[in-house]
Amino acid sequence: MGRIAKGVKCSVSGCSKEATRSISVEKVKSAGLKIGSNERRAYLCKDHYKEYKKKTKKEKKVEQWRFKRV
Repeated sequence: MGRIAKGVKCSVSGCSKEATRSISVEKVKSAGLKIGSNERRAYLCKDHYKEYKKKTKKEKKVEQWRFKRV
């Protein structure tokens, strides 16, 4: 049983909703979200995960192009 199934809260500062996703702290910080704890994993609620996806959309597209150019 994972931490999300046990009911861990969102790691973003000021948020107390239930987490739905677990992502590396480095990726979340690079997207510009403020993380409150110093763990290896960041737990995001549905709303913050949606915000994370919007902020990293352009970076993911550039990475796809980089590998496709071969």
